[in-house]
Amino acid sequence: MLRALSIRDMVLIEAADLDFRPGLNVLTGETGAGKSILLDCLGFVLGWRGRGGEARRGAAQGEVIAEFSLPDDHPALAVLEAAGLAVGPELILRRTVGADGRRQAWVNDRRATAETLRALSDTLVELHGQQDDRGLLDARGHRALLDAFAADEGGLAAVRSAWAARAAAAAALDEARERLAAAARDRDFVTHAARELGELAAEPGEEPALDARRRGLRAAERIREDVGRAGQALGPDGAEGPLLQALRWLEAVAGEAEGALDPALDAIGRALAEIGDAAGAVERFLADVAGEPGELERVEERLFAIRGLARKYQVGADDLPALAEDFAARLRSLDAGEEGLGRLEAALATAGAAYDVAADRLAATRRAAAARLDAAMAVELKPLKLDRAVFATEVEAAEPGPDGSDRVRFTVATNPGAPAGPLDRIASGGELSRFLLALKVCLSARAPGLTLIFDEIDRGVGGATADAVGRRLQALGREAQVLVVTHSPQVAARGAHHWQVGKTVAGGTTRSRIAGLGADARVEEIARMLAGDTITEEARAAARSLLAG
Repeated sequence: MLRALSIRDMVLIEAADLDFRPGLNVLTGETGAGKSILLDCLGFVLGWRGRGGEARRGAAQGEVIAEFSLPDDHPALAVLEAAGLAVGPELILRRTVGADGRRQAWVNDRRATAETLRALSDTLVELHGQQDDRGLLDARGHRALLDAFAADEGGLAAVRSAWAARAAAAAALDEARERLAAAARDRDFVTHAARELGELAAEPGEEPALDARRRGLRAAERIREDVGRAGQALGPDGAEGPLLQALRWLEAVAGEAEGALDPALDAIGRALAEIGDAAGAVERFLADVAGEPGELERVEERLFAIRGLARKYQVGADDLPALAEDFAARLRSLDAGEEGLGRLEAALATAGAAYDVAADRLAATRRAAAARLDAAMAVELKPLKLDRAVFATEVEAAEPGPDGSDRVRFTVATNPGAPAGPLDRIASGGELSRFLLALKVCLSARAPGLTLIFDEIDRGVGGATADAVGRRLQALGREAQVLVVTHSPQVAARGAHHWQVGKTVAGGTTRSRIAGLGADARVEEIARMLAGDTITEEARAAARSLLAG
């Protein structure tokens, strides 16, 4: 329930504090006094789009604060918890706008976004204003309104999920058909490319590795001759041969030298060992670095083959493996042919059947909800002096879509035997207001805990009909908190609480003022609404009669 609304320096309102109460709250005042500004301020603090709000001229900042009381099961609590905001029985929304247009918002003294305000607003307030009548009259929105009345979120979600699965299956089939048709047109090229790339079997990273090996082999080729000569100089035909000969000569006479040649023999042995190590290192270099005979040619042939195909297919060398797999997949698609399409067609048929089942269930739910709505409307229309009118919700088959395969339209027949038709074409102005009131009451009944706001819902009616509208709003106020902006004295008289919005001009500045009315002031205000600027005793007597009724 909306408990209080505090406004400071917004548009024409310098300061206003309203303490709302349960039941029917009415706001009255002359045209242009600022009643719409009051609703705009409420919409501003609730984050409504199109209710931007602006600071009063000359003020540094405008501010609106709205206080709500929440029962334990109120849906706003879930919104607060999801947003990481404090949860409790009281909810305080505060929003400011600077002279420069900058806006800031707080929820329970915590900074919040306009999106959070709007999410909370959906659970707190429902506005039925003059501008939303078009939405009720537009048949394109009737299906969504009926779904809200039916409250079958699970059924609607199932249809949307089934439609998405069906759309995905259809897209997969279309893609496969296009791929198969494109591949069929280029079958010879695809076959050749798949074979050529498959035979090459390039691997990621292979091209830079081959390039590095090639550079190493070419460098080794340049020094191979000198390293080979060094190897020969260390071998039997080089340094090793004379040392072995010297070793044999010395060993032959070592016995006669009585140990004098041992140092020489040891030195020659050490020299032969070092020369052997050196020769082995040279041989390993020639084997490992210089490579096997013909390796350079093989590396270059592989490297040039990879680079050649990369240029041919205009891709990077590392992209050749993926390209090979793509052509192989295209070739497999061609080979699979109708078999693959058959599986996808079967999948689409299965998804379509699942959608039809979900859509049929939703259609049945909608037809049942339509009957309940029609019955509820019949109950609502009677006290609004439209007991001879017939409201009917038509549910017809339509093209399948994400929200089902039904077309929904609200129709009315204002007199027995008269043909039914759209609301705005059949009903007169006064009848239309009452039909819309009844429809809004029925639709709002599915959203308990909301504060219902009606902005001049009684326009176009007067006398006994306006009294009937006022009595229905009064009865609605026993079930929920209701705020009504009205020009009808009959409706105003039914309010449990009454505020008057007025306008003053002082020093060239226009200001709106809002005041709660006591018993005597209510008589004067309703008399003004009846008589105009000149209030007579007869008007006061009529006002008292309305209030007493």
